[in-house]
Order: sequence, then C-alpha cells, then structure tokens
Amino acid sequence: MNLKPTSPSLFPIGSKLQHRKTGGFYQVMGIAIIEATLEPAYVYLSHQTHDYWVRPQAEMEDGRFVLIP
Repeated sequence: MNLKPTSPSLFPIGSKLQHRKTGGFYQVMGIAIIEATLEPAYVYLSHQTHDYWVRPQAEMEDGRFVLIP
C-alpha cells in the first residue's frame, strides 16, 4: 500500500500506536480522504488481526491513541 500524506498529522506514516482503552497495537499506513465527508482519515494496520482500519483524523488525534516510541 503506497499512500501519501494529504494534511499535517499528529502521527506520521509508519508510527506505532497503542489504543488506550483496548490496549491494541497498530501502525499508521497512510492518510486518506473519506469520500462522503472529504475529511482526512488515518489508514492503520492492527498488529493483532492484520486488518486495515480507517478512522477520521480528528478521532485518531483525540487522545484515544498514544504514540509508542
């Protein structure tokens, strides 16, 4: 998957994240645009299930995910 950033983001592509509530681990794969709303969204990969997920940028950056150094 070869996505490029479309707007400034808190979590750069390749960042490793942990979900505060579930404890799950994820990796940011890119930034996309949600067609219906035209809002930026993160595309990220679950390390547990190997599924790709898409979440609006505002939700990803509201504190529910933390950057893993």
